[in-house]
Amino acid sequence: MIEQILQAKNLTKARRKVELNGGSAGVDGMQTTELKSFIEQHGERILTSIVNSTYLPSPILAVEIPKASGGTRILGIPTVTDRWLQQAVSQQLAMKFELDFEDESYGFRPKRNLHQAVLQAQKFINDGFQDIVDIDLSKFFDEVEHYKLLQLIYNKVKCPITLRLIRKWLRAPIMINGKLHKRRKGVPQGSPLSPLLSNIMLDQLDKELKSKGLKFVRYADDFSIYCKSKAEAKRIGNYVYLFLRDKLKLPINKAKSGIRRPSNFELLGHGFVPTYKKGEKGKYQLVVKESSWQSLKRKLKAATKKTKPYSFDLRLTKIKEVYRGWVNNYRLASIHGKLKALDEWLRNRLRYCIWTDWKKPERKRKNLIRLGVNHIQAYRWSRTRMGGWATAQSPILKTTITLEKLRLRGYESMQDYYQRLQPEIQ
Repeated sequence: MIEQILQAKNLTKARRKVELNGGSAGVDGMQTTELKSFIEQHGERILTSIVNSTYLPSPILAVEIPKASGGTRILGIPTVTDRWLQQAVSQQLAMKFELDFEDESYGFRPKRNLHQAVLQAQKFINDGFQDIVDIDLSKFFDEVEHYKLLQLIYNKVKCPITLRLIRKWLRAPIMINGKLHKRRKGVPQGSPLSPLLSNIMLDQLDKELKSKGLKFVRYADDFSIYCKSKAEAKRIGNYVYLFLRDKLKLPINKAKSGIRRPSNFELLGHGFVPTYKKGEKGKYQLVVKESSWQSLKRKLKAATKKTKPYSFDLRLTKIKEVYRGWVNNYRLASIHGKLKALDEWLRNRLRYCIWTDWKKPERKRKNLIRLGVNHIQAYRWSRTRMGGWATAQSPILKTTITLEKLRLRGYESMQDYYQRLQPEIQ
């Protein structure tokens, strides 16, 4: 297999993928933009060391990132060189495993996505499978046993050089606060290989559930099983707990796992609420959980903080970076009403930034006149003692810095973006 991995076409595809993904530098400080020139200078030496089994990966850089549920988790960032090589291995390894993965696995696979997983869960629920076994794997990426994972890969890939290379990446030390720590289990989140390795590991669970004829959905380490009764859900939940503990050596977070009904069940940031349409009794529609809304609002607030020295155009760019991924993620849910209210709040935030940027009273007066306010009113408002946030919500700015004027400057409302996505959904 190492011959396919080291083919020029595969390596070039891997380099382009790493460059496209971008991301932070690893322990050596190299950026993805430097990768091409680095390969031109040192690529032949690196590939020779892989074939000779003398290649040593660099340590992984640990970075703490906030979790949506609170707290932080560690993201492991390999060097750009290791990301390039891991991507090259991942591309060939996926070809060996992809066809054997089960249809119920939706995470990090070609032509499969989060929306398909959520829609399948909704279908199960609306078909009457409303007692849900919701299992949370405790720090899955930190708990994977290397020997089990390597054995699963060996069953399909007999190439000793490839296996040795993967083992070295799994065992590469992690640098936390400048100190190196050994790693004897776990798959570092943040590497191009980790999504595929997680699917290889949990495919064993998929096959076990499939053999029992169960209805389930899995997206990476997030999975749920759909049952017709609470008694059935309890029985299946106990069985799966033992399978994970004894066969895969993966612990379950008991505090976050349990039997759910649709109204208190969440999947990939989505919730399920009853629909009260005529003829649809017992059916559920998708909504976005409150914590996801709060996360979006918090990020938008940071992008429109008046003390940040952004130009208006840069501020709009930052806002789009925040909401476009979020709206795309939750576009299947009922979000129209809340988006409308959030858009109004966001426009007031922008008006607040503009009012603050005008700074001096005389500049405020002149700008208000340019926007069509008569001289007397412009003078009064430019000298107002009202706070900036109150002024932003006042008629004087709402009727001058209008939605149309904001659009002329490049502003796009979240509602507009959501509406543009609707044809894609249908």
